Amino acid sequence: MEKKWNIQKINHPEVVSSLQNELSVDETIAKLLVFRGVENFDEAKTFFRPSLNMLPDPFLMKGMDLAVARIERAIANNENILIFGDYDVDGTTSVALVYSFLKKYITRIRYYIPDRYTEGYGISFQSIDYAFENNYTLIIALDCGIKANEKIDYANEKNIDFIICDHHLPGDEIPKAIAVLDPKQKDCNYPYKELAGCGIGFKLAQAFCIQNELPTDELYSYLDLVVTSIAADIVPITGENRVLAYFGLKQLNSNPRPGLKALLALNKQERELDISTLVFTIAPRINAAGRIEHGSKAVELLISDTCEATEFSKKINETNLHRRDIDISITDEAFETIALDPITPFKKSTVLFNPSWHKGVVGIVASRIIERYYKPTIILTESNGYATGSARSVKDFDVYSAIENCSHLLEQFGGHKFAAGLSLKKENVKAFSEAFENEVSRTITNEMLVPVVEIDLELSIDDINEKLVRILNQFAPHGPHNMIPVFCSKGVLDTGYAKIVGNNHLKLEVYQPHSKLTKIEAIAFNKGDYLNILKRNIPVDIVYKIKVNEFRGQESIQLVIEEIKVTD
Repeated sequence: MEKKWNIQKINHPEVVSSLQNELSVDETIAKLLVFRGVENFDEAKTFFRPSLNMLPDPFLMKGMDLAVARIERAIANNENILIFGDYDVDGTTSVALVYSFLKKYITRIRYYIPDRYTEGYGISFQSIDYAFENNYTLIIALDCGIKANEKIDYANEKNIDFIICDHHLPGDEIPKAIAVLDPKQKDCNYPYKELAGCGIGFKLAQAFCIQNELPTDELYSYLDLVVTSIAADIVPITGENRVLAYFGLKQLNSNPRPGLKALLALNKQERELDISTLVFTIAPRINAAGRIEHGSKAVELLISDTCEATEFSKKINETNLHRRDIDISITDEAFETIALDPITPFKKSTVLFNPSWHKGVVGIVASRIIERYYKPTIILTESNGYATGSARSVKDFDVYSAIENCSHLLEQFGGHKFAAGLSLKKENVKAFSEAFENEVSRTITNEMLVPVVEIDLELSIDDINEKLVRILNQFAPHGPHNMIPVFCSKGVLDTGYAKIVGNNHLKLEVYQPHSKLTKIEAIAFNKGDYLNILKRNIPVDIVYKIKVNEFRGQESIQLVIEEIKVTD
């Protein structure tokens, strides 16, 4: 597949020069910092030296005083409190945090995770009926609720109060809850807007501690849950999230709660945990509970003690393995369906419907298809008599808007620019597929259909040394708005070391002939097809990340090559 390489440009070189002088660092580091919004000494100090003292006052968040007061009243009156959360990682970690924290002060407290298939996303009428039938008078909703106006009105009719803790964009009308905590409300003065749902739950607990003069140190034991949600929900790792993630990773690497420790033991990882470990190994296991069984299983694990954790983690891991088998099977079926469609090469979108596919993995399958075909993609299956599924998009294309313009054929839809969910009558699938293809064809550009490889800087191989790597390591934790730096080098040759290892992986040693002949080992996964080019001494351009490789107790710099092309 053709890919466009995009090397970032410096718009204000004077800022780079000033920062370089202030910090006494080389130009490469200064540029990388400016790309990440760091432009002076104080911002650099905050970036490189996070502190828990940097966390903003939780009472700056609109509604926080009302939320804490309502919880205090519930404790004083010995009310029944229900902790409600979504079934994904952010929702289940949020519930685990707030439930575990408040359980120390409230005996009449339970949690509730909606069923993905019978209740769907967010607050449900069914959950409110459950609360009413069981005499719960206060529900704390986490990672959802900001658009649940009808549900909150229904709860109010039953004299059930709601505290909403959400981080999604509000609608035109805010639900009539006792308190709504969401920094994205237009009139909320909270200085950081990008907290995950679990982060909002953490701020609620922090405010409760401050109001009741409780030691806040015990709060920090919950940061392993907060960083897990930050990683899984792919929120920006900037500002307050960076502080929470930094100390959350410290907690995970030193003294994680039993449930997370048990999941980590399954991974058998010896190196220090980072955000990518959470994204690719821990989050899928937690998510699998909600996708295949029930999200409450994930909460059970996250709040379990040491004795229970190992058994719970094994069950969740088995569920995840089952989810992965389903994912692979459906992805293979989807690829086969696309391959058999003769007009696939002429389409600007992909819409597939198979009533037998598992609803819990259609979003994952849509992402897999985009990796190969790079077109806006919708995968549908049958659920409760309707065609239901998930949409995923390509860079810069607003798939939500395209779906919205076909809404006359839909029963429900929701989401954002790059991902959405939808349901429609089965008899409308063909008409919707055609309408969606027409809408995408009308609005997408040819440039959007070419995947872009984002590159921070072009480096000479000679620029790569231990000092550079040491400073780059301090850029962690990585994530949106602070991704692992990506570099490119042009006109690279192999020393003659190149060979195939494993399953078509390329191991090589690179240098540039115009340089001081610095040689660095590199690995390029699934790039074995380039071996003959390298053996023929043809110069190539490479895109890579720099890492430290450990082997038999020895450390060395290694390039992890992601893209290769013959030099022009």
